[in-house]
Amino acid sequence: MSNPALDESAYHALADRTFKQLEDLLDNAGLDFETAGGILTIEMDDGSKIILNRQPPVQEIWLAARSGGFHFVWDGACWFSRRENAGLDELLRRCIVEQGGPALSPP
Repeated sequence: MSNPALDESAYHALADRTFKQLEDLLDNAGLDFETAGGILTIEMDDGSKIILNRQPPVQEIWLAARSGGFHFVWDGACWFSRRENAGLDELLRRCIVEQGGPALSPP
C-alpha cells in the first residue's frame, strides 16, 4: 500500500475533516473530549485518556491509548496503520472499548 504524497494544504484539509468527524462521533456517543492545538483528548470514565494528534511534518495522525501508540498515514481512502493493518476508525473504536467506553456503531 503506497502513501500518496499530499501537499501541506491537502494534509490539513484531510486532518481537519477527520477530526470533525471524530468529534461528531464522540459527541453523539456522549464521550467527554476536548480539542486544542491539533490534539483531541478523550477522557474516559475511569480517568484514562485517549489522545489523537496531528503530525504535519510526517503527514500522519497519531493515536495514543492504554494499549499503545499507533501511526496512521493517508492511503488515498482512509487513515491507515500499516503496522496494525487497520484504519484509524477501527483502532479508535477498539481503544475506546478497551478503556471502558461504549461500543460505537460503525460509520
